[in-house]
Amino acid sequence: MSRMGDVLAGFHAAWEFESDSVLIRYERGIRTPKLFQALGERRIPLEAISGVTLTPGRRGTVVLRAEPRPGADPVMEAAAGQLKEGSDPYRLVLPADKETLAEYYADELRALVGPGYEEPAERFLVPAPEVPLQFKAYDGKASFDGRTVHFRWFWTGASSAKWKAGDQSFPVSELTGVEWRSPEVFEGHLRLLRGEPEPEQADQDPAAVVFGLGYGPVHESLPFAAAVLAAVRQRGPGAAVPAAAVPRRDPADIAERIRHLGELHQAGLVTDEEFSVKKAELLAEL
Repeated sequence: MSRMGDVLAGFHAAWEFESDSVLIRYERGIRTPKLFQALGERRIPLEAISGVTLTPGRRGTVVLRAEPRPGADPVMEAAAGQLKEGSDPYRLVLPADKETLAEYYADELRALVGPGYEEPAERFLVPAPEVPLQFKAYDGKASFDGRTVHFRWFWTGASSAKWKAGDQSFPVSELTGVEWRSPEVFEGHLRLLRGEPEPEQADQDPAAVVFGLGYGPVHESLPFAAAVLAAVRQRGPGAAVPAAAVPRRDPADIAERIRHLGELHQAGLVTDEEFSVKKAELLAEL
């Protein structure tokens, strides 16, 4: 490999080449994709790279790209090929006058990509985004503390099915995976998989939050999905999640929820019995 600490700087990012990894530092500028800014800095072990390409880019640029090894990066696994080219964290766009230098580093990396690296990794090799994480979807707020995913519904967006089910908490030990559908496409959503049949529509599934224009943006929801997926894979089947204390709700928050519940009741979206049961549940959280 090249000398430890060699740096190749391009648009939006700089790659620092180490003896066993590539440290990618993303810029924090107005023109930098928001996903890059959210990721900040990532260390990619060489064993997480299956290949390297160097191709002509647009408007007098060249693109150096490390091909991520299947199963090695939770962000790319959660994305499942849905990222737009400009938001690919493994692309380094460089001015055309750096092509010779880029070719040198590409050759260096190719020489270090070991046999079998094109095979799927048995575990994630790239660290997942750090928790806690949260974001606002169209129908609720999602939060993850590393052990449990919480969905808190918004009365202005959540379906009656979700309101009837109430706010949801999902320990990592109960999950089998995560389904992320980009907010940049129709019916984007984040769904928690539990090894059981899910409702066809995400807006009817209490284990899913749906996206909309300005809700659940890629730079917030994708790192969230990746962190949950990594926690699920790391814990593995049958592992226990340490019990966590359930925080007490703010009385003002409870009062607001009861008010919204009353509005749904008056609108005929919940029955008398459902209203009484849900109201009792909320009061019990005080």
